[in-house]
Amino acid sequence: MAQTAAPLPEETTVDTDSMTLTRFVLNEQRKVEGATGSLTLLLNSLLTAIKAISTSVRRAGFAKLGSTVGRANVQGEEVKQLDVIANNLFINMLKSSFEVGVMVSEENDKCIEVAEADRGRYVVAFDPLDGSSNIDCLISIGSIFSIWKKVCDGPACEQDILQPGNKMVAAGYALYGSATMIVLTTGGNTVNGFTLDPSIGEFILTDPNMTIPKRGKIYSINEGYTEMWDESVAKYVKQCKSGKSPMGARYVGSMVADMHRTLKYGGIFMYPATTKSPNGKLRLLYECAPMAFIIEQAGGKAHSGVKPILDIEPQSIHERAPIFIGSTENVDDYLKVREECEKNK
Repeated sequence: MAQTAAPLPEETTVDTDSMTLTRFVLNEQRKVEGATGSLTLLLNSLLTAIKAISTSVRRAGFAKLGSTVGRANVQGEEVKQLDVIANNLFINMLKSSFEVGVMVSEENDKCIEVAEADRGRYVVAFDPLDGSSNIDCLISIGSIFSIWKKVCDGPACEQDILQPGNKMVAAGYALYGSATMIVLTTGGNTVNGFTLDPSIGEFILTDPNMTIPKRGKIYSINEGYTEMWDESVAKYVKQCKSGKSPMGARYVGSMVADMHRTLKYGGIFMYPATTKSPNGKLRLLYECAPMAFIIEQAGGKAHSGVKPILDIEPQSIHERAPIFIGSTENVDDYLKVREECEKNK
């Protein structure tokens, strides 16, 4: 006769059957016929990198990790010590998984190739530390990643990473704030949130089956660029602030923080093209596409103003794109304004 664990007293606060992220992914793996466990190993390597980055973020002030290293990255942004640490952690942990063939990082101007003997069948794009300019003022920052299967014959190459978001197999972000959380989707219209429990060093499922409200009351955009917007953006933002129940404005300046709030509470996050950045400013492969994949799996919408973000065929690894993302009805409101402006031209 099978033995069962003895019940604990009702007042206990110890969860003896926690759903960790690793356990969750293994459970999902069992549902897929023919699954090899490769994606599970890859995700575990990402977990290790994210835990180490979380620890470094907590120590940043004491260890002076917010200071610059005296150079700019391929984006023209000042590189900080914590950027270098986070980037090296992502690269080394992914390489050591033996499941990745090629990588793209915000911090590297070219693709990062993996030694032939260590190559796997996945390709990964990542922003190792989003919002790092906010390190010194203790605002939430994060990491973003997107995963595809390689499509070319032979060794993994740059062409393998130049895939649209609708071919992605997994995407996620880590938020380093009052707690450290990973939000992850592997498709199937499900998004789940896992919070790091520092007492056991594991990510625990705390936000199962996350969905974004169909409409929200918050809009998020950098209004410092108002004079550089096109007519449709200016008109829509004015609309957001008008009427009997104007929307609230919230803008952190760290995409992960702004998007996590949008996912939880609904609304719209916008980073449009401007006269200064006519192609948009956020990068497609490791910012726009993974966030679009997450939000659409949670029931939201992501659009460039011209086409859905997930349908854009990237032409270069650091390609930029405008983005309007969030609750479906809010994004549709903007697209309606844009359509009217196009008709009146």
